[in-house]
Parts: sequence; structure tokens; C-alpha cells
Amino acid sequence: MKPAHWQADLQQIQQLRLFHNVATSSLDQLLREFRACELEAGEVLLSPFNRNQHLYLLIEGQLRVYLGSLDNQAVSTLEVGDCAGEISFIDNEHPSAYVVAERPSIVLRLHRESLVALFQQSPQMMQNLLELLCDRVRQGNRQILDSEQNANVDTLTGCFNRRWLEHVFERESTRCAFNDEPMSLLMLDVDHFKAYNDQHGHLAGDYALCLVAHTLSSQLRPKDSLIRFGGEEFVILLPEIADEAARGIGERLRIGLEQIASFYSPVGVLPGVTISIGLAQMQHKDSLQSLIARADAALYQAKQQGRNCLCG
Repeated sequence: MKPAHWQADLQQIQQLRLFHNVATSSLDQLLREFRACELEAGEVLLSPFNRNQHLYLLIEGQLRVYLGSLDNQAVSTLEVGDCAGEISFIDNEHPSAYVVAERPSIVLRLHRESLVALFQQSPQMMQNLLELLCDRVRQGNRQILDSEQNANVDTLTGCFNRRWLEHVFERESTRCAFNDEPMSLLMLDVDHFKAYNDQHGHLAGDYALCLVAHTLSSQLRPKDSLIRFGGEEFVILLPEIADEAARGIGERLRIGLEQIASFYSPVGVLPGVTISIGLAQMQHKDSLQSLIARADAALYQAKQQGRNCLCG
């Protein structure tokens, strides 16, 4: 980072969010304290390994924010008018992320001691900074939520994955037991899936799995959970449903797929698939493993009986 030539512009500064409604006298002093710095493309402005004593304002170019490693995907982009380093600037700790110049950029740098003195003169500036910090916290919370949701979803089919199954089983089994409600589990397997892949190709097999997921999910309640358990196996958790009603649901799902003789896909028209289903109802003190084991045994029985049927 090297010094940059920058012509102080009061109107430009007043347009930055940090200085909205700040008195002109305070801004005049601020302009004398700022130092303009030039960043080359790829240059690291902030790093978790280096303590930060400055607040940076981006006035030209673009910055990227990376968590954990520079090899990771950027989690956010800072545009002209955005701040960088405000959290580490305030708590005097190491930054929690890398901030890197995406292209040649210019930032205004202000030492923490100078800004602290300005805060005493301008409560409005302090309020603006607090609002910026609140935005950063909310943005971080949204990123955490998005990453949690993505971690619970199978990328191919859009179904939940086994990680979500463990979470939702604990929640729903506790709730159903407390309310003295039943809960059932269906374990499904796509029939002759290896032969389907061998004959039509693995990409066609992927589209067939997506067909299964879409067909099943469209017939379930919002409170039901469709999980891709692994490969061509799926699990459906049915809270507040006893075995007899679950059997009817399973049959409806099985018939719904059976009736799809063919479907359109990006690789052309493909034949449909059928499923075998094993059913188990939760019993007192059941764990997820024991419930799945009984459903899996019922699924094995369905396969032994010729597939495309439900047992349990």
C-alpha cells in the first residue's frame, strides 16, 4: 500500500454513509486527518494475522472479503462508499477476515485515535458507525443462515441430507413423544438403479433421482421431511402419522412414480423408475438408528418380494 494523490472533496465525503448529517466543521477536521492510499489488484488490505489500527473508506475501486483463507470464495464485496476494518478498529483485535483489492483501488485511511476524538465532537458520526456495524452483523447472520441451509441440502436433488435428518429427528421425536403423537419413517430405494445407470448413463441416473425427489416432495406436507439418505436411497420422516396412514402415503407415492412411464430431461426422453419402500413406526425409546434399521429391514423384504412394493 502506497500513498495516493487525492484531492480532498467535501461534497464527496458528505455523500458517504458514515458522514451523513455530520457537521461541516467536523468534516473539515476529518479531511485533514485522512490519508489516501493506493492498492494494487490482489493486494491484501486487512488480514487476520495483522492487528488493525485504522478505519478505511473505499473511494475508488472494489474490495473482496474472504473468511478463513484466500483460497475460499469471497463472502462479500465492498463498493465505493463502504467501510473496511471498522470492527477490528473498534475492539482493537485482529481482523476476522481478509480484505483484498479486486482491482486497483484507493482508500482513505484514518487512525483510530483521530476518529475517537472526532466521535466526541460529533455524536452523529458515532450513530452512523453503529448503523454500519448493525448492517454488518445482520449480513453476517444471513450468511450463517444461508451456509447452514446449504449444509443441510443435497445439491443434486434439493432434498435434505443426513445431517438434517439427525437434527429434525431429534426435534420431531421429542415433540411427538411430548404430545403423545405417533411418527413413522419410510425408507425408499430406486429399483434396479445400477442397471439404469449402466444402460442410460450416470447423468441420466442423476435426472432420474431428481424426478423421484420432485415427485415425492410434491405430495408431502410441509411438516414432512424428504431426505436423500445416500445414493439412490431416500428417507421420509412423517410426524404425527401412524403406520396405517403412513402405509397409505407410501402407496400413493409408489403409484405416483410407477405411473410416470417416461419423462423429459436435458439428455432426451428417459424411462421412469419405480421404488421399493420399507415402513417403520417409532416406538418408545427409539433412536434414529433403531428406527432406520427396522425400516431398512422392511425395505429388504420389499426387494425380496419383487420390488415396486411396500412392506412394513
